[in-house]
Amino acid sequence: MTTTFTDETRERARDIIARYPADRSRSALLPLLHLVQAEEGYVSPAGVAFCAEVLGLNKAQVGAVATFYTMYKRKPTGDFLVSVCTNTMCNVLGGQEVYDTLAEHLGVGHDETTADGTITLEHAECLAACDYGPVMTVNYDFFDGVDSSTAVGVVDELRAGGRPMPTRGARLCTLKEMAVQLAGFADERDGAVADGGPGEPTLRGLRLAQQHGVSVPGFDPNTPIRSKAEADKAAAEAKAKAEAAKPAPVEASAAPVKGGDGASAPTGAAGVAEPAKPAEATGPAKPAEATGPAKPAEASGSTTRDVKAPDDKSPQVRTAETRQPDAGTAVPDAPGTKVPTDGTGTAPEAGDARAAEAAGVAANAPAGDGKPAGDEAGAQERNLTEAKAGTDADGAGPADANETGAQK
Repeated sequence: MTTTFTDETRERARDIIARYPADRSRSALLPLLHLVQAEEGYVSPAGVAFCAEVLGLNKAQVGAVATFYTMYKRKPTGDFLVSVCTNTMCNVLGGQEVYDTLAEHLGVGHDETTADGTITLEHAECLAACDYGPVMTVNYDFFDGVDSSTAVGVVDELRAGGRPMPTRGARLCTLKEMAVQLAGFADERDGAVADGGPGEPTLRGLRLAQQHGVSVPGFDPNTPIRSKAEADKAAAEAKAKAEAAKPAPVEASAAPVKGGDGASAPTGAAGVAEPAKPAEATGPAKPAEATGPAKPAEASGSTTRDVKAPDDKSPQVRTAETRQPDAGTAVPDAPGTKVPTDGTGTAPEAGDARAAEAAGVAANAPAGDGKPAGDEAGAQERNLTEAKAGTDADGAGPADANETGAQK
């Protein structure tokens, strides 16, 4: 089925896209999907093509988003989407019984629509209203603390043409009317917007805190919220104050003497290296005592120097090098590393793993946002031309052409 969207929908699509920077127009995809659902009642293949057209995307990119979110319906949906929460809290309180009763009463299952096209039933994993459970929503408006009888009463009133009042919020609207609001456009119907205070379950925690004197230390509800400029100024002042409070650095009177292990030699009480004292004049200098040749430094257990241990690398790199290190660059005695051998205990020659990786990266450029891999128009046209030329040459039909291609 091909759908031609109205001029109003196209005008609204331009308004939605204009909300975003020119190089970020793809961000308009979510409200655009709500917009096409507002006209058709679901996101049809024509709706996917429409969104792809106005955003310059391909249909696969749009379809990937439309199939990810449950709010986008992929088949015709009733005027009223009835969602019953069957997650843990609502289930314990009877949510599953409510859902089972509605399914039997309406004669439909999950994500199915009644024959008159009025109601689509679904069970929801969570409706974020545990303190009002069990809950169900009609086009995302809440009916709190329902049971089997009240739920049946709501759907019967809907099928009779009525609009039962939700527990919280404005009066009900159809799914298409709700989709317009989700696309970012105000609902001009009388009573479409309403104020409502919080319910008793929501206020229960606040009342208990007041009763027992529980409050956040130092919290003043009348404190005004600072602007970004004021907050930045306050942060700069605090930073400058902290810098001024730092003690001045103590200048060393002499460079610290390095020990044999590279650490600084002990300093005086003030933390400054003491200057060397002049040698006492006690006669001619004595020759240095012969103590034999200098002893070599003890082996540290490693045959290499200045090589970072594998623990300094990312876990992914460390694991890869441990499993299959490059014989030319692996550190034989680094902890956690094992150089492969050819069975005789001799390491093989330097491998070409890095060269192969570089060649693979060069041959598989990452796909961009606008045109992912496999969506190159020239390749598609070339394939079609070759397929048509092969068919014309041997007179083979589509089935024969497929067999010929398989043989090739």
